[in-house]
Amino acid sequence: MVPLLKNSVAGIGLFSGATQQVELAARDALDGRRKGLRALLPFAGPAVMASVGYMDPGNFATNIQAGSTYGYQLLWVVLLANLVAMLFQSMSAKIGIVTRRNLAELCREQFPRGVVIGMWIASEIAAIATDIAEFIGGALGISLLFHVSLLCGLSITAVLTFAILRLDKSGFRPLEIVIGTLVGVIGLSYLYELFVAPPDWQAALYHTVVPQLHDRSAVTLAVGIIGATIMPHTLYLHSGLTQNRTPARNDGERRGLLRFSNQEVVLALGFAGLVNMAMVMMSTSAFGKSAPGIADIGVAYHTLIPALGIGAAGVFLISLMASGISSSVVGTMAGQVIMQGFVGFSIPIWARRLITMVPAFAVALSCNTMSAMILSQVVLSFVLPLPMIALVVLSSRKSVMGNFVAGKRTTLVAVAATVLIVLLNVVLIVQMLP
Repeated sequence: MVPLLKNSVAGIGLFSGATQQVELAARDALDGRRKGLRALLPFAGPAVMASVGYMDPGNFATNIQAGSTYGYQLLWVVLLANLVAMLFQSMSAKIGIVTRRNLAELCREQFPRGVVIGMWIASEIAAIATDIAEFIGGALGISLLFHVSLLCGLSITAVLTFAILRLDKSGFRPLEIVIGTLVGVIGLSYLYELFVAPPDWQAALYHTVVPQLHDRSAVTLAVGIIGATIMPHTLYLHSGLTQNRTPARNDGERRGLLRFSNQEVVLALGFAGLVNMAMVMMSTSAFGKSAPGIADIGVAYHTLIPALGIGAAGVFLISLMASGISSSVVGTMAGQVIMQGFVGFSIPIWARRLITMVPAFAVALSCNTMSAMILSQVVLSFVLPLPMIALVVLSSRKSVMGNFVAGKRTTLVAVAATVLIVLLNVVLIVQMLP
């Protein structure tokens, strides 16, 4: 197993006291000695870590543009993407629990070598695209909040990311607690923003359930929202985080683990979905009339100051910092899982971090940062069908899943969701042709 995740994924090595307590509590829950919320808490962590990918700075970029340009009209895309994310993250977690293999490892074992190499290359491209949005977002937050250069913000983000990653040496729980705290900061920030800029709840509810795509730009943005919401790297990571976290001793315990895992997925990703919808609603309230079509986080911050006050603008940057730093950590972990799983070897964590960090530095210092962030989400949307198709295929193979093979209804819904995303990408390609 890769060095970085030897505690948080494979359970190898010395565990901290907190991690040992979680392990014992998980066994008590599986044996029926813990009930209710106390039974769920020991299993909380993997979905929370995965949920970070659904609240990264790429979401900030696409959601701000969606709200300022189309108001509430793309809220249904956010909801749909989040429901699809719940399904596929639960499938990823299930594969890890049942097979004790992560998705990348199973792909290497089950698919032809050419397909595996292609998936690995595409996944590495997705990792770079992801880190561009995450790294730039965290750096922008630091730069604007503390009035330092973007280069300084990038450097601080890099240092903080390395520092948090080192927590893995103490077991999986300390790292999960830090990431969970950062997720809480993001959520509280947008709860505050909704109080400061209350939305039109009736219009928001209507557009959450009524699909609309008025023009080509709306389609492009919808694809970007999907790419920013359903993240390829979290589909690989989630299976890695569950594969040996609490090894099941029999099918009864596997069913118990799956039940707790599904509960956590619904709670964690439901929270992430609400945060994304809050981003769109805040953007609509704050920018829809005063700055329509805004697509730049820096401009959004400076527009928030006269619109909602310096406090709301500062909270916005704090949430952006928390998002960028936490998602950079999780992205690095996912990169390790992807490389180890697909090609069977790993590299030092500093090298893994540099692989995706250097392009982010180059883009941030030479290109329009917001355009790069939004385009990175479109790239992710093009790569996304690969792990989705792999999950559908592997989950439906009895030779892989045994008694836990996916049912026909689940497979049908998963196939439909994958086809929908592929069709959206085809539409986007057609629009881009001269």
